[in-house]
Amino acid sequence: MNQRLTPATAFLLTIPPLLWAGNAVVGRLLQGLVPPVTLNFLRWVLAAALLLPLAAWVLRPDSPLWPHARRFAMLGLLGVGCYNALQYLALKTSTPLNVTLVAASSPVFMLAIGALFFGHKPVPRQYLGAVLSIAGVLVVLSRGDWDVLLQVRLVPGDVYMLLATAAWACYSWLLTRPGDPPEIRANWAAFLLAQMVFGLGWSGLFAAGEWAVGAAPIQWGWPLVAALAFVAVGPAILAYRCWGLGVQRVGPNLAGFFANLTPLFAALMSAAFLGEWPHPYHAIGFVLIVGGIVASSRR
Repeated sequence: MNQRLTPATAFLLTIPPLLWAGNAVVGRLLQGLVPPVTLNFLRWVLAAALLLPLAAWVLRPDSPLWPHARRFAMLGLLGVGCYNALQYLALKTSTPLNVTLVAASSPVFMLAIGALFFGHKPVPRQYLGAVLSIAGVLVVLSRGDWDVLLQVRLVPGDVYMLLATAAWACYSWLLTRPGDPPEIRANWAAFLLAQMVFGLGWSGLFAAGEWAVGAAPIQWGWPLVAALAFVAVGPAILAYRCWGLGVQRVGPNLAGFFANLTPLFAALMSAAFLGEWPHPYHAIGFVLIVGGIVASSRR
């Protein structure tokens, strides 16, 4: 794994936060049209259908996927079943900008999980970057009022997003572990589909639970169909492809700081499409988060 950040890799790692910001805005727009966990399931059903013509061989009985089923089941649980379902749940009580800024705590989770479970020892600049990033997240969580933070009055969406970020950090570190079948690892469509086939099982199970407790009916129409097409092609297939390549090239710790660009894109999109303008505390939080990116990526 090469730790050097090249312009091509930086561009590659910028694409996912742009698409993820769009995913957060679309998820907010779809509130009331489709239940959040069901939205996650429908998204991955469509994404898997799009990948099937490119990598159907990975699902054959003699595929090298099945001896590694436990690993791909874990990747599917964290990356497909949990992360976006929790994000869509978060958007019920929080804004896209708040959700993406809370997700900017990912470098802290990346460093902690890497040190605890993957034997990775962070360097001092990564600690500095993590401190700056978490300071930015705390500014957002407190809404610029430290009394709010001291009273720990988080909205449910903030908690959901923190859980989602922890799941994403585990997913990113698992991507770096060797041992995948070479023919699957070398084929991006097969690698994604191998995760999706298990992830669909997890997300379908979670969606069934949502309906069991009384989910609102789906409001089918062109807005929902167009939104599903976007979240399946962009944030699901393209973003996961670019993120996987970027993580393999520079590692989860450095890649995690690029994910913090998502709030910038979310702020622009929220203002343009939702009329949700950022507040001064959002700007302060973003400056701290970007400072974390700069501090952690300098050599």
